This record gives sequence, structure tokens and C-alpha cells, in this order.
Amino acid sequence: MKMNYFVFGTNNMPKAVNFYDDIFADSGVSKINDEGRMTLWMGDGFMFALAEPFDGKEATVGNGTMLGINLDSAGEVDRIYQRALALGAQSEGEPEVRSGRYSAYFRDLDGNKICIYE
Repeated sequence: MKMNYFVFGTNNMPKAVNFYDDIFADSGVSKINDEGRMTLWMGDGFMFALAEPFDGKEATVGNGTMLGINLDSAGEVDRIYQRALALGAQSEGEPEVRSGRYSAYFRDLDGNKICIYE
């Protein structure tokens, strides 16, 4: 079994798409669909999507929900973390070694929590 995709809800699709376009720049992750209520990016063996909730209600953050993204190096963790903060993300933990892995945490513009690690 392997995970195929992950979806975050958003209340501002254009702003969220710009954020993730910048986060994924130079990473080998490509936008494959950018139509209305859902935008998809594809990486090596996975997809990531942003979606406006299909029930028409406001998107909310899942308490205890977090996306983990494995990067190639500590330098890449530092670069993406700093890029995210420059784009308006909120820090949830500066880069450091945790549980034997170099990692950093931030919340995107909609408040979704992301861990990047090498």
C-alpha cells in the first residue's frame, strides 16, 4: 500500500495556488490541473491538491492533521521553510533535528500544518 494524494481545503484559491506554486518551484513538482474548485500538482509518485469544499461551506483546518513532505537535504528544508515564511506562512517550529530527522514546521495561508524534513 502507498499513499497517492493529499488535499487541503482553501477559502482563497488564487492566493493558495500562488503560495504552493512558489513552494513547489524548482522541486520537480508540477501543476497538472488548475480548474475552478480544485488545483492539482504531481510529484514523484504522489499528488497534492487544493480544493474549495464541495459542500459549499468554509474550509477549516483539521485539528491534528498535518502533511509531511520529504526533501533531499537539510539545505532544501531551510530553503523551503524560509520561502514559506516569506510568502506569509506561520512558523510552527524552526529547522532542527527532531526524532533523528532534520525538520521544520509551518502553517500555510489557510492554517494547514506542514512538516518538511530530510
